[in-house]
Amino acid sequence: MRRAAIVAPSRTAIGAFGGGLKNVAVEELGAAVAAAVVERSGIDPARIEDMVFAQSYANSETPCVGRWIALQAGFPIDVAGMQLDRRCGGGLQSIAIAAMMVQSGAADVVMAGGVESMSNVEFYTTDMRRGSRQGTVALHDRLDRGRERSQPVERFGYISGMIETAENLAARYGISRESADAFAVQSHHRAAAAWSEGRFTDEVVPIEVPQRRAEPVIFDRDEGVRADSSVEKLTKLRTVMPKGTVTAGNACQQNDAAAACLVVAEDQLGRLGLDPLGFLHGWAAVGCDPAEMGIGPVPAVRKLFGKLGLGFDDMDLIEVNEAFAVQVLAVLRGFGYEDQSKVNVNGSGISLGHPVGATGSRIMTTLLHELKRRGGRYGLETMCIGGGQGIAAVFESA
Repeated sequence: MRRAAIVAPSRTAIGAFGGGLKNVAVEELGAAVAAAVVERSGIDPARIEDMVFAQSYANSETPCVGRWIALQAGFPIDVAGMQLDRRCGGGLQSIAIAAMMVQSGAADVVMAGGVESMSNVEFYTTDMRRGSRQGTVALHDRLDRGRERSQPVERFGYISGMIETAENLAARYGISRESADAFAVQSHHRAAAAWSEGRFTDEVVPIEVPQRRAEPVIFDRDEGVRADSSVEKLTKLRTVMPKGTVTAGNACQQNDAAAACLVVAEDQLGRLGLDPLGFLHGWAAVGCDPAEMGIGPVPAVRKLFGKLGLGFDDMDLIEVNEAFAVQVLAVLRGFGYEDQSKVNVNGSGISLGHPVGATGSRIMTTLLHELKRRGGRYGLETMCIGGGQGIAAVFESA
């Protein structure tokens, strides 16, 4: 099969919940990053055969968001588009799907990515299709409901949300509140250092945010990074669950962002004049107990390394998406690999944020840019997934 090359991986800066991107619709976020990928690569958008985009909190305001993004970006009408959802792993899954398309010969050029505007996720009801004769009508917050309904309650019982799954791992692996807070502080400090040293400059796409009665504001910096974070500050925060470890300070944020890249058949790169930043070397997804969804990267990496004949010693960089600090520490313990010097070197979900459908593409973007900077060869990306899954991929620098 043909190798799948990654070209012009780019991302928006990540907006805080209700922050600087709250008035930017999901299709505008996606269109901005899609247009930037075209501009940075120099490709004729007519050569893009499909748009594979992840979105975890989709609705009928922007159905089939990949197609919407193609149209919103002004691409030719015959550029197709689709939407997928593997929750937290969706952005990485979109790249894997696009890779399979070019590896199999179904397409030569596919744009893949993810988008999420959690600030605009709506409330909804399931009570009104045929009306309600009397009584209370329930209005669900789609964000909360999506976490609570990540698994069949009849089979697995009621899991109040992702925080409960993190606490289950903290108990199983003996992860303390103190170590979780220390990891969270490290995430913020690494992200702040990356910004101050210009490491995100090449990957971030500035967004124009319209203002009422004023000129647009340029949004080009992650909002959630706290350079002044400290263990002393985090210690003062209450845990979400009694006698737990998870606080607002050592868990991921809710965010708005988009990320995308071109996935191109290697034998077409020269003809199209494209320079890849890397290649998808392999990927794997697995299921795990929904009550311990955060441990999903462990069996996913075991499966992936078994297929590729690689190990942690072969990896120059490792990414474990930071849904919760205790979850990352449990995963590293499950890996039997607790050296953090190559793990999340530029921060992750706790500091940068976790715009669910976009996160997998955002991590790959940061990973490939950092591999190039360091002259490394292999980078490992892993993600836990609500409902009990894990996904992992190895990327090779070009």
